Amino acid sequence: MRRVHRLALLSLLAVLTGCGRSDVVVGSKDFNESTILGEVVAYYVESNGASVEHRQRLGGSPVVWNALLSGEIDVYPDYTGTLRQELLSELKLKDDDELREALEERGLRMTRSLGFDNSYEIGIPNKPTAEAARRFGTDDLSDIRTISDLRRYPNLKCGFANEFVKRSDGWEPLKRVYALPQDDVLPLEHDFAYIGLANGDIDVMDVYATDAKVKVYDVRVLVDDENFFPEYEAVLVYRADLEERAPEVVSAIRRLEGKIDVDTMTTLNARTMLGGEEAARVAADFLNTTFGLEIVPKVPSIFERLARYTWQHLLLVATSLSAAIVVAIPVGILAAKQRQFGQVLLAAIGLLQTIPSLALFVVLIPLCGLGALPAIVALFLYSLLPIVRNTCTGLTDIPAGIHESAQAIGLPLFVRLWKIELPLAARSILAGIKTAAVINVGTATLGGFIAAGGYGVPIFSGLRLGQPYEMLEGAVPAALMALAAQGVFELAELVCVPRGLRLKPAD
Repeated sequence: MRRVHRLALLSLLAVLTGCGRSDVVVGSKDFNESTILGEVVAYYVESNGASVEHRQRLGGSPVVWNALLSGEIDVYPDYTGTLRQELLSELKLKDDDELREALEERGLRMTRSLGFDNSYEIGIPNKPTAEAARRFGTDDLSDIRTISDLRRYPNLKCGFANEFVKRSDGWEPLKRVYALPQDDVLPLEHDFAYIGLANGDIDVMDVYATDAKVKVYDVRVLVDDENFFPEYEAVLVYRADLEERAPEVVSAIRRLEGKIDVDTMTTLNARTMLGGEEAARVAADFLNTTFGLEIVPKVPSIFERLARYTWQHLLLVATSLSAAIVVAIPVGILAAKQRQFGQVLLAAIGLLQTIPSLALFVVLIPLCGLGALPAIVALFLYSLLPIVRNTCTGLTDIPAGIHESAQAIGLPLFVRLWKIELPLAARSILAGIKTAAVINVGTATLGGFIAAGGYGVPIFSGLRLGQPYEMLEGAVPAALMALAAQGVFELAELVCVPRGLRLKPAD
């Protein structure tokens, strides 16, 4: 039954957004290189006659992996080291042959290497700041060449990407293998680590072999002298049933094998990360040069982007808020009529507000899949408390004399509620709905983190790329939408609240 409800809601959302299932759905992780590779796959498959949807920046490795397993996406770029050491670490896979067998058992397959190895590496500054030099004990770091050399510097501050801190091929295993003494570890977004290293806020960070910012920020890459990090050959992982559903798609993605070397990938990364170019344009240029194609990149204008983000954001907010109103007002009435049970209800709904927003969005992915559905469910849950609480408060604050008068003239319970109590509580109820709407508009920006669209897309993209103007592309319209929502419910008060209750008392 749950699956039926989910499919029905997904179908409704597809109708509302005017989109259907494409021949192939390409996914990508929430970092720059994965987005570029996803665009390369999407454009190349499309140039071979298939219809394609690219769902960008879905999250970290586990999120995109689970999306592939569940059929939410059909193919995405990953790395052999990540597949063996992180996603299938419990199997202790020794080589790519064993990896392919493990994938086959899960209904998945992978291509050969795209042509480059993007291994993890550890970096330190070539020229430390005064504060960093104090922790190193010297401003000459020329003797630090290997990861083992870090054992001599226990007071260093480390800044690692959030995922690297928790990975089975990340910081903790690395620390054990090298017997590193550093305990001051700060998890943070990878792109911010470069700024921290340049400012002297951190001394050690994780980098990638194709990371374009390594040279820009003058980062020294240390030799992995214990050979801790496995090979991270870039591959495309896809669902095995794709070969039956769309064999031309599999043929196309396999023609990408061996076509991207380390220097090429580093250059593509640099064009987006440092040059500010769109990943779509970079991917199209690569394909045109490599395969002699004439792909015209789909780079929408700012007005087209804003129109799309606005529609997606409105869909998230309007759908979740409408559902919350339908559920919360009756619950608020029940809480007002049954006082003791009402306190339990309010406490239970209040607990939902204690769950961090991003955590709730991500937790719902296994139940609802990626995209708009988990965002709508999360926003619905966050909207309940202000509406339920204000409905209950509005009804319980009605003077007892009014209740007694209504009972004295013999009005039935439903008539009293509809004709007297709800109109008297209307201002309080609308205030709760208005609060929920404004909260929803802001919280819905987190939808950009789980492929739900909306104003969160440019905000998260700008954060990752270090481009404040792109962040403003989402932040400013979101603020304006919140003000508009408040204004709409101010006008609604003129219609829904009896005129007598809106009159100010005479001086």
